[in-house]
Amino acid sequence: MNAEEWKRSLSETVEGFKSAIEKVEIENIEALETEYLGRKGRLTFLLRELKNFSVEERKELGKVGNRAKKEISEKLEEKRTDFEAKCARGDDRKPDFDFSLDGKPFPKGALHPITIVLGKITKSLLRLGFSVAQGPCLESEFYNFEALNIPQYHPSRDMQDTFYINLSNGSGMLLRTHTSPVQIRTMEKSRPPLRIISPGRVFRRDAVDASHSFVFHQIEGLYVDRKVSMADLKWTLETFIKDLFGEELRIRFRPSYFPFVEPGAEVDISCLFCGGKNAKCPVCKGGGWIEMLGAGLVHPNVFKNVGYEDGKWQGFAFGAGIERFAMLLFGIKDMRLFYENDVRVLKQFSGVEP
Repeated sequence: MNAEEWKRSLSETVEGFKSAIEKVEIENIEALETEYLGRKGRLTFLLRELKNFSVEERKELGKVGNRAKKEISEKLEEKRTDFEAKCARGDDRKPDFDFSLDGKPFPKGALHPITIVLGKITKSLLRLGFSVAQGPCLESEFYNFEALNIPQYHPSRDMQDTFYINLSNGSGMLLRTHTSPVQIRTMEKSRPPLRIISPGRVFRRDAVDASHSFVFHQIEGLYVDRKVSMADLKWTLETFIKDLFGEELRIRFRPSYFPFVEPGAEVDISCLFCGGKNAKCPVCKGGGWIEMLGAGLVHPNVFKNVGYEDGKWQGFAFGAGIERFAMLLFGIKDMRLFYENDVRVLKQFSGVEP
């Protein structure tokens, strides 16, 4: 096809369009647009042929083709406007689509219960002066273990040596087993005083059952300043937990061990379901207490690993699983329900605010 033949084909295409648009009905206008301007349309095909011409011919023919495309687009828009005006006046036959109708309502989704609970926890801690810090899910062993006073030989790593990834440069990385590495990264970049929370997804090699999963969510807190004590930690956790579950709740601290805090403690709350009065309670097993989170004063070795002066700063840290809070707040007994995407479960949270 030479330039003259191309121009003749373009002229025939435009004339054919003008003839067709005079007769088109409202329900066929989209089909007409596709026929001429669609990916395989007549005008689109002609414009693609320009690649076969010389540079000088393409400049000339391209201008002609673009004018034709603009003319067709404008006539289509004019026809649509005309149809809409006729429908509004009611002086045309009833179209298949009534432009005056409201849009069809679509079913609204709901926030996931994990998202709701994470929002509640975050808001509560923000009111206590904490700010949110984020970090990567793929971590080095230094940030995930060693900087947190968990050397390679430490037995506590047996429960957390999980999903490792060998990168092309030969370095080994793993999916983080807790959000504590965010605390290390924040302390490396910032000087005290610090008051942060680090929510996020974590990964461990737990077998999936009603109370465990290989992927779950944690929120951890860190407070670093001068003269920070267990009293500060206890007040913070009591205020935060009672804000979520109510003032009548009782809280207790039990001595426990975590490599990155000293002293460490497990924090329990009184059973929300039986108040410790039912020996057959399926939640607390009759003990009257439910384990909620771990906490303690930051170990001096952790401060040393991030370059904080020895003995100058003190701090506390705590960590909790979001799923555990969600199960208690919503009365869910099997955490697998959070991940099965059962609409019958998720739609129950429609309208629940974080």
